[in-house]
Amino acid sequence: MDHDHSTRVSADRSAPGASMPRMNRGSMVAQPWRGFTRSLGDLLVGSLAGLGRLVQPGARAVAPEPKAAPEAWELAAKARRRVLLGLVALSAAGATALLATVLPQHESAWLRNLQIGLYALLFAWVSAGFFTAMMGFWVLWRGDRHAMSAASVGNEPIHKGARTAIIMPICNEQVSTVFAGLRATVESLAATGASSLFDVYVLSDTNDPEIRAAELAAWAELRAESGLADRIYYRWRTIRTKRKAGNVADFCRRFGRDYRYMVVLDADSVMSGDCLVKLVRLMEANPNAGILQTAPQACGLDTVHARSQQFSGRVAGRLFTAGMQYWQLGESHYWGHNAIIRVEPFMKHCGLAPLKGHGGLSGEILSHDFVEAALMRRAGYHVWLVHDLHGSYEQQPPNLLEELQRDRRWCQGNLQNARLIAEPGLHGVHRAMLLTGALAYLSAPLWLAFVLLGAGLWMFGGHPVFGAARELPVEMALLWFATAVMLAMPRVMGVAAIVMTKQQHRYGGTAALIQGALLEGGLSVLQAPVRMMAHTLFVIVALTGLKLDWKSPPREASDIGWADAARRFMFISGGVALLSALVLWVQPQATLWLAPMGLPLLLAVPLVVLTSRSGLGQRLLASKLLLTPEEHSAPTVLRRAWAHARRAAPLRQFRDALNDPWLFDVVRGAMGPRNTGWGSRGKARRLLVKGLLADQDTERLSKADRMRLLSEPQTIVRLRDQLAANASLVRTERRA
Repeated sequence: MDHDHSTRVSADRSAPGASMPRMNRGSMVAQPWRGFTRSLGDLLVGSLAGLGRLVQPGARAVAPEPKAAPEAWELAAKARRRVLLGLVALSAAGATALLATVLPQHESAWLRNLQIGLYALLFAWVSAGFFTAMMGFWVLWRGDRHAMSAASVGNEPIHKGARTAIIMPICNEQVSTVFAGLRATVESLAATGASSLFDVYVLSDTNDPEIRAAELAAWAELRAESGLADRIYYRWRTIRTKRKAGNVADFCRRFGRDYRYMVVLDADSVMSGDCLVKLVRLMEANPNAGILQTAPQACGLDTVHARSQQFSGRVAGRLFTAGMQYWQLGESHYWGHNAIIRVEPFMKHCGLAPLKGHGGLSGEILSHDFVEAALMRRAGYHVWLVHDLHGSYEQQPPNLLEELQRDRRWCQGNLQNARLIAEPGLHGVHRAMLLTGALAYLSAPLWLAFVLLGAGLWMFGGHPVFGAARELPVEMALLWFATAVMLAMPRVMGVAAIVMTKQQHRYGGTAALIQGALLEGGLSVLQAPVRMMAHTLFVIVALTGLKLDWKSPPREASDIGWADAARRFMFISGGVALLSALVLWVQPQATLWLAPMGLPLLLAVPLVVLTSRSGLGQRLLASKLLLTPEEHSAPTVLRRAWAHARRAAPLRQFRDALNDPWLFDVVRGAMGPRNTGWGSRGKARRLLVKGLLADQDTERLSKADRMRLLSEPQTIVRLRDQLAANASLVRTERRA
């Protein structure tokens, strides 16, 4: 423990008292899912008829009124979606027809048809991403008059009734990093002069007493030193249900009625005060808006993997974001964080009931964000993606292993959400989002099946693709070239967009920008087969109902050891090696078909290890490779977040809650005037304290008992007082 820091804290600050304001309970009831229980006609009745609403300036929003006609953006969105679907259908049909002319008839016609069908679906998937990125390039170049834009509002005064809660759900996170980002956000908000409209809530689901003690200490220090003072709250849930979605719903039921809006943050989120205030102004100016989602920029980590992902998001990723905004408009995504939500309709319409049934695709909804967006739109409110709003940041997983750990949860959640496609009243766009969310992971086993089927037909099916001389047909070369162009063009156009707007100096210059794009593209090609195999396993796990780990990714970079990487990928790499040996023995030419997937899988272990290295990432930064604008000229809020993280004092631990007077007062006061000294609970706690006093060894406490002590003021006071009395008695006896 840092005794100097403890002395300073004790001398300069007093304990902040109760960690939560007085409750103002409201209702957030989850309605059961109806799925296929209604007629087809009911399912086809979308929410395009919608509901709008008008609100007087400064007045609290009321329920939407039926609209007589669709708005201009709705008509534009319909036209754009037809164009997108037409382009995807035409490109997929053309490519499939070309493949069908190349593949000769085979004695197993169903295998040939299966290969063609898989290719049609996969080419459509690739082309949908390509055309979305091209739409995004158009938006970045020419703008979009129908889009929700940050420029549509200025510095208008905000009515005092537009109270906003900033909520950050956390669970067993890296405390110093999380609170460093939150502190920078709070300081930036205080600098705007509009902080009186905002309250901040840290919503903890932590079940580790050491981390929870550190959270309480960090919360108390933040509250004492920040510009928001007594408007920063901390709530720990005794019963953890429904994970993050349940934590947010718990906040809404207890305190939601006190606020018009809430901004949801992730544990790695950082947002500038100007961005937060702009979000409130946009909501005030658009009373039909239920959710406004920012496009957070990834930054803050130095590993090769994280730097590659951060660079990709800045170069090609922004094209996809702007492209999604182009065809979604007011029926957009919600990503679960760095977004503002209108609280009243969220509480009324966005409660999440569990999915009936058994297995991995039933139970509590894991990926809640897409579903909440769909429910908000079904209720008549708009969901917008504001891609040009700056000041919203997040972190990427530091290495490929942690990315795949996160993807395992996302995979199960997106496959689970596909069960809601037929839910009555959902808008067609949100049904499509639920489908594409599932296809994002189902495409992995489909690609694997396509590659293995092609190799099998080549080896045992009479050379269905190549002639006897194993020469590549022109048609097949054209298909491969078209696929490669569609995958590479978003990066090319992303670089072009940066150069056209004369922003290349923020990426290290034109040469560094191009070299970085080539490096990121090469890493993506190498990592794609690893992701494909991992996602295939995740799909199998989800569909079979095997246990799903729920683990928060680390918020700090950590190098992956060779032994750990080998333990994760030895079976995959070994299986690929055996398969390659078999192919070389039976049909050596078929290795050409398998090489693009097989070689990266054989190199999976060194690939994962080397891309996890912070030292290599820092060398790339020194060479201005994979440089992002946030590193070229970091915004003030990020600089402060990084500085707070570097200066963070050693974390407090559970024992400090008993030994440090300041932290003891924090813990005792945080739970308010709760009385847990009576009844069976009080009796159990008295027995617990008695047992601890008998052996004077608090280190033998179980995790559950430590968590109880941090939650029950009477018990921890009794324990501290008795320990102090016993220690005084021992000292007296020794002097005697």
